[in-house]
Amino acid sequence: MAAGKTIDVGPHDTGSSPRHAYVLRLFVAGMTARSTRAVENIRALCERYLPGAYDLEVINLYEQPMLASGEHIIAAPTCVRQFPLPARRVIGDMSNSARVIAGLDLVEQT
Repeated sequence: MAAGKTIDVGPHDTGSSPRHAYVLRLFVAGMTARSTRAVENIRALCERYLPGAYDLEVINLYEQPMLASGEHIIAAPTCVRQFPLPARRVIGDMSNSARVIAGLDLVEQT
């Protein structure tokens, strides 16, 4: 992966029955080891808890710094759940699964 590139990971739609879609944006600062871990960790959590029901966009802030102010990003990596509302944020490498799941409210209510 080239440094400075934005990675568009989603959409992840398997065509199964309609489910409540999650829209997530992961803001990273370059493709450092911490950024790479955050991408891998959030992707694994989404595949485990939201298979086929999420869109994940990874945004490199070195490439698109204006998006940081628009989303009020003050640290990277930061994952923002844009939909369903209300928006929620988690900062860090997404390695603490329980904190990420709770912070982004990823587990669907039945």
